[in-house]
Amino acid sequence: MNTLSSYKILTITHKSTQLKNIGNFVLPDLDDDTTLKHRLQTIKDTLGLEELMYLSTCNRVLFLYITKQNTDSDFLTRFENLVYADLPSGINLENSSLTFCGEAAISHLLEVASSVDSMVIGEREILRQLRESYDRCYKSGVTGDSIRLAIRLAIESAKEVYSNTRIGQKPVSVVSLAIRQLLAKKPEKNARILLVGAGQTNTLVGKLLLKYGFHNFVVFNRSLNRAEELASLLNCPYYSLNEISQYHKGFDIIIACTGATQAVVTNSIYRNLLQEDKGKKILIDLSVPNNIEASILNEFFTAYIEIDGLKELVNKNIAFRETELEPVKCIIEGRLNNFRKIYKARQIEIAMKEVPTQIKAIREHAISEVFKKEVSTLDDDVQELINRMMSYMEKRCIAIPLQAAKEHLAGVISSKK
Repeated sequence: MNTLSSYKILTITHKSTQLKNIGNFVLPDLDDDTTLKHRLQTIKDTLGLEELMYLSTCNRVLFLYITKQNTDSDFLTRFENLVYADLPSGINLENSSLTFCGEAAISHLLEVASSVDSMVIGEREILRQLRESYDRCYKSGVTGDSIRLAIRLAIESAKEVYSNTRIGQKPVSVVSLAIRQLLAKKPEKNARILLVGAGQTNTLVGKLLLKYGFHNFVVFNRSLNRAEELASLLNCPYYSLNEISQYHKGFDIIIACTGATQAVVTNSIYRNLLQEDKGKKILIDLSVPNNIEASILNEFFTAYIEIDGLKELVNKNIAFRETELEPVKCIIEGRLNNFRKIYKARQIEIAMKEVPTQIKAIREHAISEVFKKEVSTLDDDVQELINRMMSYMEKRCIAIPLQAAKEHLAGVISSKK
């Protein structure tokens, strides 16, 4: 039996469905760690999973989980009924997702971490997102040793890929592409910028804009704690997302990226933000689905930048980066080969932890139950001798398999280098 067969991945990406549909599969309102823990624990317990990790980016939703169950149509139906009971008509999980099992799941995870599977090949941002998602899931208590090993492998593999290939050259992420388009429109450095959303993407947006000399920001976010964190970084005011409809201080640029599954900058909100301003505004929507209502583009004087419109720019870098796919594939295959040995050794190590307890229990059972009558007839000196002999044998019986396991594990680690 394949020792990696319990690894499973269920993912919804730009390769399995249209970008605009991915937002239907983002778990909403997970800014709060308590909510995240409750949601993932419910999924894990209800579906009978051993471990679970959830990753969401602007063009990907991924569940990495450990189970002996098959990810078949029955499993996907149960998953959809539990997690996605309110999908729009015509959209379902099975037709919108890809699934991977065993070594294929590990290989896919390494491709994700190494940005081979990204919409923008060579986009290093995915590695940070993967690490942060794992950290949150680990703190929630839904991951375990198997996912820990897989994530460590993914991180090490990605570092090797970025160090030893050119796949990371000409680095262009979705965010940096958007910022490049923004800079091409030559806005003033004191342009009034409204950041709608304070998650990972807009945090990166804010950092890049600071780097380019912009400084006039206002942050709106559902969670005030997150809004405060980003506002502190940008040295600007912040408000609850609910307050955006009452904001009257004007703007030149709106950059929207939230986890909402519907427009948060609606036509009426935009009109209220605009007041009587007739100037051209720059709107950047990095959300899936879009957070800026489409009707705004037709009714108002705007320059619009959004993910779908970045595809043409993405394609210019793909040709160069695809020349590096073959060496990346070799690195991933080598790492996967080593992981088979490491995972097997780890299972032996875990199993061997029970050996001392089991041997001690056998000794106690032998003295107190099996040979209790015979031992009771012996004098104290003989009983003490037997105990010393048993203790010696116990230590030797424990030491031999543990030493063998350590040597095997050391050999595996050495062969990995």
